[in-house]
Parts: sequence; C-alpha cells; structure tokens
Amino acid sequence: MTADVPPRTTASLATDRPGDASPFALGLLLRRAHWRAATVMAEALRPLGIELRHFAVLIVLVDRGATVQRDLAAATGSDKAGIMRVVDDLERRGLAVRKAVPEDRRVRAVEITAQGIELFEAAHVAAEPLAERLVAQMEPGEPERLTDLLTRFAYPAGGDS
Repeated sequence: MTADVPPRTTASLATDRPGDASPFALGLLLRRAHWRAATVMAEALRPLGIELRHFAVLIVLVDRGATVQRDLAAATGSDKAGIMRVVDDLERRGLAVRKAVPEDRRVRAVEITAQGIELFEAAHVAAEPLAERLVAQMEPGEPERLTDLLTRFAYPAGGDS
C-alpha cells in the first residue's frame, strides 16, 4: 500500500444496509427492494399457477398486442432460450399462442388468448392486498411519491440509460 492512499476498512465497503453511503448503495437498495416486491408478487401468482417470468410476458402482450419472440426477450430482459421456454409454458396453459407473421414466415408472433387475459385480470385482483402489504409501513402519500421517483429513475428525461 502506498502512503498516498488511505487504508479502507470493510466498514466503508458497499453493503445494502440502511445508511450505506457507498456509490453502490442505491443499486443495492433497489436490488433488495426488487427482491422483496418480487417475492410478494410471486406469492400472488402462485395460486394461479404462473411465475413472474410468465406474468412479465403477459404484461408485454397486453400492452403491445401480438409480439415477436425476439421483442419479448428484449422487453422482459430474457434470452432467446429463456423466452422460448416461457412461451412454451404459456402455450401449454392456453394463455398464449404463436402465430405466423405474414411478412416473414420464419418469425412467429406471440399473442395472448382470452384465457390469458382472464388470468392477467385475476392476477391483479390477487395482487392487490399483497401490494398494499408492501407499502403498509409508509405514511400517506409515500407510496405514490416512491412510484413517481422510481418512474423518473427508470425512465429519465431525454431517454438516458
């Protein structure tokens, strides 16, 4: 170690504990918040027989309509093989179907079925009380403020990543 560099202690290294002032603190807290929210939402989906990865695809299909698998992978942060497995699962359950794309016979678009829409709506009903549990310790107005802050963080003005 050189004399110019002050020694670092493990107490100054990144953690995800409250009060961490490291440059990694925000990312670590967001990761922990994601895990907590994902665990609660998975609990809501479990009785419906799907997982978050399935629901993520249903969200895209409801939002965009029929979508090619390549775009589904990009929208959900999945890889090609992973999205194929999810779409296979959804097809087996009758929640989505693959259809030929007239402009390119090699490409298949995925479309949500009426049964998929029913499950999508049921998931929202099942998630409502659990979502309320996630923010139960917050003061009035804080859940809306958190949503606003996270929206601006996730979708910065000017489209910066």
